[in-house]
Amino acid sequence: MHLKLVVLGAIFLSTATTFAQTVDEIIAKNLQARGGVEKIKAVKSIRITGRLDAGGFRAGFVQENLRPGKVREEFLLQGMAQIMAYDGKTGWQVNPFGGRKDPDLLSADDMKSLVEDSDIDGQLVDYKNKDHRAELIGHDSVEGTDCYKIKLTLSNSDVRYYYIDTDSFLELKVENERMIRGAVQYGEIYYGDYEQVNGIYFPFAYESGEKGSTFRTRYTVNKIEMNVPITDEKFNMPKMGGAK
Repeated sequence: MHLKLVVLGAIFLSTATTFAQTVDEIIAKNLQARGGVEKIKAVKSIRITGRLDAGGFRAGFVQENLRPGKVREEFLLQGMAQIMAYDGKTGWQVNPFGGRKDPDLLSADDMKSLVEDSDIDGQLVDYKNKDHRAELIGHDSVEGTDCYKIKLTLSNSDVRYYYIDTDSFLELKVENERMIRGAVQYGEIYYGDYEQVNGIYFPFAYESGEKGSTFRTRYTVNKIEMNVPITDEKFNMPKMGGAK
C-alpha cells in the first residue's frame, strides 16, 4: 500500500508539473499569435476609437492607454463625453449624462475594470511578475470553436477565464468574476474580427455583457493608433469646473 501511494504521488507531481508547463506554453503561443512579446512591449501608448451599440443606443468611444498603467475611456454622445480614467493610483469619472459636470473619485470596487484595462500589455503578459496565477482548466467551446480554457486569478483575487482558440491561439472570449461591494459580478466579452496593426493583432469587434445574458453591448473599432503623443496630464483627475 505504501509503495502504491508513493507511485501515485509521483504520478500526481509529474502530471501537475506538465500541467503547469502546458499553461505557460499556451500563454506563450497566445502572445506569439498576437504579435510577440517584443512588439507588444514596444507599444508605449495606444488610442482606440470606434462606436458602440447597446440595444439601439449608439455612441462613439475612445480609449487611450499610456505606459505604465494609465487609461482613459470616453463615451461620446450629442457633444458630451462621459469620462472614466485611472492614472495609476486614482480612478475618477465625469458623467454629464447623470447631471454631473465635475469629476468624482471612484471607489476601489468601481475602478476595478479600469485597473484591468490600464494594463497596456494585457494580464497574460508577465502574469507571474504581476502576482497573478494561471491554471489550465481544459477545453471548452465558444460558438462551436474548440478553445483552451485558462483560469487567471488576479493579484486582488478576482478571476478571469480566457478562451483561446486551439488553432489561431487568439482569445475568443473572456469571462470576469469581480467582487463588488461584497458580491461577485459575472461578465463576459466575446472577441472577433482580428486585424493586424503594426504587427500586432487586435479585435476590431467585441461584445460585452453579464454572463449568460442575451443583451450585449456591441463595440466596433474604427481605428487603432499606437505610440501617439499622449500626456500624463490627460489621465489626472481635473480640478472642479470641468474635465480636461
